Amino acid sequence: MSEDTLHKHFAPYVPAAGEEYMSEKQLNHFRDMLESARQEMMADIERTVHAMQDEATVFADPNDRASQESDIALELRNRDRERKLIKKINETLERIKAGEYGYCDSCGVEIGLKRLEARPTATLCIDCKTLEEIRERQMAK
Repeated sequence: MSEDTLHKHFAPYVPAAGEEYMSEKQLNHFRDMLESARQEMMADIERTVHAMQDEATVFADPNDRASQESDIALELRNRDRERKLIKKINETLERIKAGEYGYCDSCGVEIGLKRLEARPTATLCIDCKTLEEIRERQMAK
């Protein structure tokens, strides 16, 4: 599951007219979204572990063995990405508890509901993220 699909089971949050930014309803929406994604990924990881234990077949044919090893390597890379995303989700849930969620780590402005819907683990507003990416590209040259 990529970070872009964290919200696939949730309808976008539509704030009521005059609703305060990061109200309890908004925080609950994002908390539910993040916890659901975390549980789904944890279940995927558990299934992978069990499948790998069950599929511990040793193939006599080197091509079959290489194919199996390739499949396992791909699966492990995917699970490693999910493990990193689970870590980000846990950090984001801590930010919600601390009352820091929805505000840019760099400049302190509101990140915005639309950006958080697209990337619920975002810690930077779009302007600061754009500047960070420009700096990264300049450093890579």
